[in-house]
Amino acid sequence: MRTLGEIREFMESMGIPGRDQWELPDSTLSFPDGAHWRIEIAGIERVSTMEAMIDESRKRQIPVHRAIATVGGSTYLDAGELRAMAQLARDEGIEVIMGVGPRKAWDIGARESSTWEGGMLGLRLRGSDSISYWLADMMRNIEGGFRGFLVYDEGVLSIVGRMREQGFVPKETVFKFSVFGGHGSPAGARVLVGLGANTFNPCSDVSLPILSAIRKGVQIPLDVYISLCDALGGAYRIMETPEIARISSPCYFKIEPAKSEMELYKPWTEEGVHASLAREKVKMAEVISEIMALHAPQLKMSAARPSDLTLPVV
Repeated sequence: MRTLGEIREFMESMGIPGRDQWELPDSTLSFPDGAHWRIEIAGIERVSTMEAMIDESRKRQIPVHRAIATVGGSTYLDAGELRAMAQLARDEGIEVIMGVGPRKAWDIGARESSTWEGGMLGLRLRGSDSISYWLADMMRNIEGGFRGFLVYDEGVLSIVGRMREQGFVPKETVFKFSVFGGHGSPAGARVLVGLGANTFNPCSDVSLPILSAIRKGVQIPLDVYISLCDALGGAYRIMETPEIARISSPCYFKIEPAKSEMELYKPWTEEGVHASLAREKVKMAEVISEIMALHAPQLKMSAARPSDLTLPVV
């Protein structure tokens, strides 16, 4: 019988840490500008939400580097709204990752995922039709100027990665793998990188040793929840931000508070709710900045508009 030591040695031979990194070593990686952390705000659902976030960012003088937009689905926006949102982000120097149309919750099998057991199956798309619909909506967003997309299905990631390689979509397009893909290990992270992911959102409840092991396994930015909705656990890890940045740099601090994603991202939620919450998220970003300056001044945040961001094209 193989020993645990032999198993871990085999994992290490593949570039996968054989154990979680309980010693929590410093990450030796950073963003191209030398910074260790950036701000990512999710739930920018409408043009008015983007306007509110930008206005609050200017008032508080805290940069927002990346917005995760239309989490409820970009097909709730018309072509003019898509172009307007792209223009706002371009002018402000914010990278936008779009959540595009069809997903499992829209399928005729959506009820499956509403049960406890069905939820364990994840949010991957069912059938080739759903994949082609998803890709068609991505193309609609590309036409609107966007160059970043949220992916939560490994099969879809394999397709869009190939599309980018072959010039079927613009070469600069970036793909962020979603927390709803359910990956929380360096082995999973390496699979995603191999399929074309540029940035990766681990499970929201990963411990520091697990996060450190993921960083050892891959070099892409890690998008780490600092604040998340109650239905996903409601964690608020603000006091851990110095350690998170130290061990997982380069990382995005992800801010997405709410009661539940299902409640927040339905189209009948009032625009004013999204706008008000966007301002609260920017305030959270400012508090994170204060905590980092106090407890980890050696770890730097990127200034506004870092040159390596993939901005919308307008």
